[in-house]
This record gives sequence, structure tokens and C-alpha cells, in this order.
Amino acid sequence: MTTTSTTAATTNNTAINSSSKNVNQDPGSYFIDVARQYSSPVGGETELEPTELNTVKGSGGFLVVSIDKLSVKYTSVNLHGHDVGVIQADRPAPEKRLVYYFEIYVKNAGDKGQIAIGFSNHTFKMRRQPGWEANSYGYHGDDGNLYRGPGTGEAFGPTFTTNDTVGAGINYTSQEFFFTKNGALVRAVYKDMKGLLFPTVAVHSQNEEIEVNFGKKPFAFDLKEYERQETMKQQMKVDKISLPPIVSYGLVRSYLLHNGYEETLNAFDVASRSTIPPIYIAQENGSGEQDIAYALAQRKALRQLIRNGEIDSALSKLREWYPQIVQDEKSATCFLLHSQKFIELVRAGALEEAVHYGRIELAKFFKLPGFDDLVQDCVALLAYEKPHQSSAGYLLEESQREIVADAVNAMILLTGPNVKDAQSCLRSHLERLLRQLTVCCLERRSLNGGQGEAFHLHGALKLNSGKRAKCSHL
Repeated sequence: MTTTSTTAATTNNTAINSSSKNVNQDPGSYFIDVARQYSSPVGGETELEPTELNTVKGSGGFLVVSIDKLSVKYTSVNLHGHDVGVIQADRPAPEKRLVYYFEIYVKNAGDKGQIAIGFSNHTFKMRRQPGWEANSYGYHGDDGNLYRGPGTGEAFGPTFTTNDTVGAGINYTSQEFFFTKNGALVRAVYKDMKGLLFPTVAVHSQNEEIEVNFGKKPFAFDLKEYERQETMKQQMKVDKISLPPIVSYGLVRSYLLHNGYEETLNAFDVASRSTIPPIYIAQENGSGEQDIAYALAQRKALRQLIRNGEIDSALSKLREWYPQIVQDEKSATCFLLHSQKFIELVRAGALEEAVHYGRIELAKFFKLPGFDDLVQDCVALLAYEKPHQSSAGYLLEESQREIVADAVNAMILLTGPNVKDAQSCLRSHLERLLRQLTVCCLERRSLNGGQGEAFHLHGALKLNSGKRAKCSHL
């Protein structure tokens, strides 16, 4: 139901809003910015992860770190409470995700089993157990208590000793720390610490020895299943929100009308006729159902031609049906059509013809404000033996055809007799709702200090469609 360009339109609101300001001058400029997003797509955010222990900052006088920087042993005699062998990871826990997690394996509990695992920030004093100082949390093996800052510990979970595997994690969505023992979840507790946090471990009595696993080896705890359950918890909260069927059906129907999916629209109407009462789409900004149904057959035909890569036929039909759309040869819509024709020639391997076409049509846009970078990307396709694998390869994706089709669709809607606002022609009601959803998710993440997963519409839709498919087989 949702086109690829819908995702582009909901992943970078800043870029889109900049083009929307001048949309009444040339609505096609909006889709130029959508196309531009694919040249530097908004993907998953990459962060460096902890890989070893920080031997520079640890309390080296009370512990020995192995050569691989993944094992520590307490070699001193514990005389004082501050004679702690404590050490942090080399990097803070990454934040742009649902969960971060690491584990320790207790090779030897030593004389007293005073081993701790947890998190601390960069100001943490490296002579104290995690949880004994402000800005730190620690789960301790000798008493099973949780310590979170100055004060006494609180009963939390079982003790742990030799041959036990204990884990510590951060759930950024629920803003909780959680701890595990031998593959089972112990408990979770609210995380009231902000900022970057370092995985932290400590040993505190003679011969205590632990091995740290930052993910190079499989965890004892099923982290993927935990993440799946946490994601489903979020989905269940959404599923509990009750909406009248007519609301969702109305959104879907307006989407099909707006984008010219005539055959799907007819099938949708037939399927819903016996269960859903007649749907009325309220008029908004001078645009009602009659307006978005305007020229439905022509918009459907043009979309199909463009999606098939038949750009010459699409241009011919436009000149016949809507000559006003292509009369300005330097408009954004004309650029999208001509650049797509060039791209189709490259896709077909007709490079000489592509060069000739580019000299005639793309040359018109070279050095024009708003086009030069995309012109250069188009021409760059000629320089690669395997253009799909190049930096300009995004132009050969199906999403590029969809952007061109969406631009033409919007321009035709703009010619409707009752349209007063160009913005209403750019996006359907459903697409505007998805944009609002994205903004809300980004705002929620901002309130968490920028922690947690980035919102990706495709991922959310994939999760929901996968769940429905599973249910349909039950």
C-alpha cells in the first residue's frame, strides 16, 4: 500500500520542509528534494561499540588484565573498602538502539565473591564498586543486592559465584537497566542516569577472576528474543488503541484515490461494501474526495508508464492531456522526467544514446540552482562498469521511478478546477498522518536524551504486516 517515496517523505522532515516553502511556485521542487534524500539516505545510525576493557583508566593496582583485555583478576589482599579492582569498557554503551547488553563469566569467585557488574559514567571514581558512588549502578554477587549511588543496597536478585554468567543491559525504550543470570532475566529497574554510560565490572577479593563478553561470543541470554518481546510490547500498546473501521478505511481509500491506484481502489470498494458504510472524505484546504478523484484514469495510466520505465510514452501522453505541465522545459517536473529517461537508457545499457540524450536534455539543467547535484549524479552513472554498485546507484532503484510518478501525479491534481492549495496535492491524508507519526517518535526520542532506536517507517510497517500475516494463518 505504501510506496517507497512515502518512506523518503517521512524520514527527513527538514529537507522536505525546505522545499515545501516554495511549493506554490513549483510543486515539482518538493519531489526534487525527495529524490535528493536517496543520494544520502537516512539509514541506521552506526555507533562504535565497546570491544575491550580500558586498561588506561582502570584501578590497575588491584587487578591484572589479560592480554586480550577481556579478563580481569584480583591479585591483592583486600584491606579496605576502597581497595577495589574496577574497570570500565573502552567505549560507552551505544545509545541509538532498542537495547545494549554485555555479560561476564565468573571463572573464580575468590575468597569473598565480591564481584559486581553494571554501568557508570565518565566521572565515576575508579576505586569504588559500581553502585557505591553517584552516577553508577551495580548488581553485586556476594549479596545479590542492587546498588545505585551512595547508600545501602536493596534486595534485587540471587547471588552469583564461580561458573555463573551474569549480564547487564540498558533498555532505552523503557529507560530501564536490566540484569540476567545464566541466561534468565533477573529484574529490571528504572534508569535515572542520563548521558553516556560505560559497561563497568569490579573484583574485590583475592583470586576473583572474571571474563567479559561484549558480543564477540554468543550470549547466554537470548538477547534477540528479549528485543522481540520488547518490540511486541510496544506493538500491543498500539493495538489497544481503538479506531472505528471507517477511519482507517477512509485513510486507505483516500490514499488510493490520491495516487491513482484505480484497480486497487475498485477492488477495495468491492471488498468493503458489505462491512463498511459509505465513506465520505471531509474537505480539507479546499480538497475533498471529488478533487482527489480528478483525472483518475489518466493518472493511473501515467503512473504505470513511468513505473515501467516508458518515459517517452509518458511524455507523449502529458503533452496530449496536460501540455501546461511540460511547457516549461526547465521546470522540476520536466527535469525529473528527462533525468529518468536518461537513467532508463543507462539501465538498458544504451550508453551512447544516453550520452546523446544527456547533451540535449540534461544539459539544460546543468548549473541551474536546485538541479546541479542530481545532474552530476546522473552523468556519474556513465563512469562505472557496474553503476548499480556506485554512489549514484540509488538512481537505478525502483524508488526513483516512484518519485517521478508521484511528481507527475501531483502536478495533474494541481490542474483540478477546485484546487486552492498546492500542498494538498503533494501528499495523501495517510502520508500526512505518517509524517506526523514520525515527528512524534522523534520528539519522544528527544525527550529521552536522544537515546533509543531511530524511527524507520519501513521497519514499523514490516513488523505490522508480518504480525498480520502470521495471524491470517492461524
